[in-house]
Amino acid sequence: MNLWEAFVALILGLVEGVTEFAPVSSTGHMIIVDDFLFQTKKMFSPEAAITFKIVIQLGSILAVVVLMRERFLNLLGLKKIPGQSTSGPRLNLGQVIVALIPAGVLYLLLDDLIDTYLFSTETVVIGLVLGAILMIVADRFGPREPKTVSLDQITYKQAFIVGLIQCLSMWPGFSRSGSTISGGVLLGMKHRTAADFTFIMAVPIMAGVSFFSLLKNWESITADVIPFFIVGFISAFVFALISIRFFLKLINRIKLVPFALYRIVLAALIYFVFL
Repeated sequence: MNLWEAFVALILGLVEGVTEFAPVSSTGHMIIVDDFLFQTKKMFSPEAAITFKIVIQLGSILAVVVLMRERFLNLLGLKKIPGQSTSGPRLNLGQVIVALIPAGVLYLLLDDLIDTYLFSTETVVIGLVLGAILMIVADRFGPREPKTVSLDQITYKQAFIVGLIQCLSMWPGFSRSGSTISGGVLLGMKHRTAADFTFIMAVPIMAGVSFFSLLKNWESITADVIPFFIVGFISAFVFALISIRFFLKLINRIKLVPFALYRIVLAALIYFVFL
């Protein structure tokens, strides 16, 4: 790996880490930055470029595990959250699994179609706009006084419906966090609670998606691209650690509409300037 390739991996990792958990679509941003600045599909191969954009998200996911380790240990029954009732409701693995089923099934059915037809700047622009509309609707029509103010109050029904809405994020540009936070808000969750649940859901589903992407494109992962993947992974992990705390403080204060407006402005800029 030469210095230019290391720089490209570093920048794409930065883009991933900063945007993964903000409702703006990390995959969409990586596709846009890559298409206009780097063209990694020409540096390596189209298959390796797509796999890279998926796999480096594991760096961001690892950051979530580090920052929310107490909650994950609690889900596994290994640690009690301070102040958590022993007899009252508690978020458990069952609710997380229920939330993951819709997207998991749909991914297995549509994976090849997504990789072939949706990893382009044009489709990202569409996803940015449609996702922005959903976020504005959530802030406009969601309950004024959320009834679900903590993770332990999330029901199986809420978890399943949020999982269904998460399927929209398979369209690059729509945003996994944008769709799931919007779904949670519409179902009566506090913005921070919906964001926390989104982060928890992201860990198993992105681990699974990355595994299947690596398995499917294993032949394209040659020795010359492995250092590129490693630099991107580390970069995404470091910048995600920094950005997650900032985002969680921000989301309850400014809600979703400012992010939606950013998405619309970005989509318009790309369309009129580049497309």
